[in-house]
Amino acid sequence: MPRLRLAPPVEASAWLNTSSPVVLEDLRGKVACLVFFQRLCPGCSHYAMPQARRVVETFTSGEVVVMGVHSVFEHHEQQTDEAALSRWLTEQGCRFPVAVDAQSDGRVITPKTMTAYNLQGTPSLVLVDRQGRLRARHFGPVSDMRLGAEIMALLLEPAES
Repeated sequence: MPRLRLAPPVEASAWLNTSSPVVLEDLRGKVACLVFFQRLCPGCSHYAMPQARRVVETFTSGEVVVMGVHSVFEHHEQQTDEAALSRWLTEQGCRFPVAVDAQSDGRVITPKTMTAYNLQGTPSLVLVDRQGRLRARHFGPVSDMRLGAEIMALLLEPAES
């Protein structure tokens, strides 16, 4: 089996729906589901965010943590207003923690966390196992059945190697 790499940290300029930043390293022993989205992305609002809510509603044992990452790489002027993002999250029924992905310095327009995960765009979904390793990365829609099976497979693995 190839060696799995640890998931990169989430580099956020701000956090919403939480009183303190979520640190992946602190989630060891749990499965983390990271949903990368943009407020003005139709696929994010019509598919990814409702699916993230369903994951929260389905896995209620506390062993699965869902976190959003607002990764703006286009239409910066329209999407960087945190108050508008907060209202949008409320409209979406999103109560889980959301990181505002830190913007890269220089000419790179892709935010830092999105770049660290080598993602192509939004919506994207990433699964991190109980040991903090990057285990799945999806760009675009993934069926609820497949996602549920992937999460369950990770939950059945031991928390320590």
